[in-house]
Amino acid sequence: MSGGVDSSVTAKLLADKDYDLSAVFMRNWDTRDESGSDHGCEWEKDWEDVRRVCGVLDIPCKMVDLSREYWTRVFEPSLKSWESGITPNPDVWCNKEVKFGALLDRLTEDHGLSNTPWIATGHYASKDWKNHNGVSRPRLLRPCDVTKDQTYYLSSIPEHSLSRALFPLGTIKKTEVRELAVKWNLPTAARAESMGICFVGEKRKFHDFISQYIPPKPGPIIDLETGLQVGEHAGPWNFTIGQGAKVKGLKEKTFVVKKDIPKNIIYVVSGTDHPALYAQSLTVRDWTWIWADSPPKELVNPGGLKAGIKFRHVMSDIGCSVYSDNGHIRIDFDEPQKAVAPGQVATVYIENWCLGCGTIVDVA
Repeated sequence: MSGGVDSSVTAKLLADKDYDLSAVFMRNWDTRDESGSDHGCEWEKDWEDVRRVCGVLDIPCKMVDLSREYWTRVFEPSLKSWESGITPNPDVWCNKEVKFGALLDRLTEDHGLSNTPWIATGHYASKDWKNHNGVSRPRLLRPCDVTKDQTYYLSSIPEHSLSRALFPLGTIKKTEVRELAVKWNLPTAARAESMGICFVGEKRKFHDFISQYIPPKPGPIIDLETGLQVGEHAGPWNFTIGQGAKVKGLKEKTFVVKKDIPKNIIYVVSGTDHPALYAQSLTVRDWTWIWADSPPKELVNPGGLKAGIKFRHVMSDIGCSVYSDNGHIRIDFDEPQKAVAPGQVATVYIENWCLGCGTIVDVA
């Protein structure tokens, strides 16, 4: 449980069924690393809300401190990515490494549990079981509320973790979740949704946060077409491909189109539909199929695997062809796509079935 309305309603749905149920709150970010004190931290409010909901539902709850695992498995790799000029997606790797990794391991080792634990979350996703060569295997599926689809964030979790996951909100729309919370008088019914990277939070700007860990590295911002310097940046990690550059003194809006990391240059173009903002294909490293031992056979066909792809959470999947190319995954778009950023996660779907994901390393 996170302290939000989604996990609160999830807990109520399960409490009404015959489960041996308890709640776990993950403390992932140790704010003492920043301020030297935990006083007034956001996690304290979240933990209090979890305890209030569990009190209403009469289920036990406990806090598990996974801040060390989060730091080493998610935050440090993300820092290295930002410093190298690419834009990582920590929330995807948090699900793989912490929620469905370290937490599940911790609970499995808990000798106080009589059975192998399952984890239920408030994610908007679904799951079913499919017979594959005589073996029943779990599939990660989109939820009924496609506007809240969170399979993108879950696309990196391995099959053995997915097999022990429950997604009770997969058949419920977000509007209904809020209505149910009000109907059941849950303490979090009116709580606003949280957005943004968990360790940055909503109240701070990314630049202010990241400057505590990476020293400024000023460099020029150059217009791609004219070759002229139009501004200066404080570090390439503050920019994402396709993002507005916010260069002062220019009459027209400019957008980041390229980063030259060795030379510490940010290139921009004017206008939202400049051709240089579009890509026809991308290459992915560290690709992981949820069914790791059964990648689609079509990958080696001349026409590749016909599928859908998302390279941002907030987008509809678009048509593509997926190829296995010398150990790498190459994905060709059916139509050119805008603002494809190295470091982000590419996730592949066949209709409603999410097959897996990898990290974008190059676009063309």
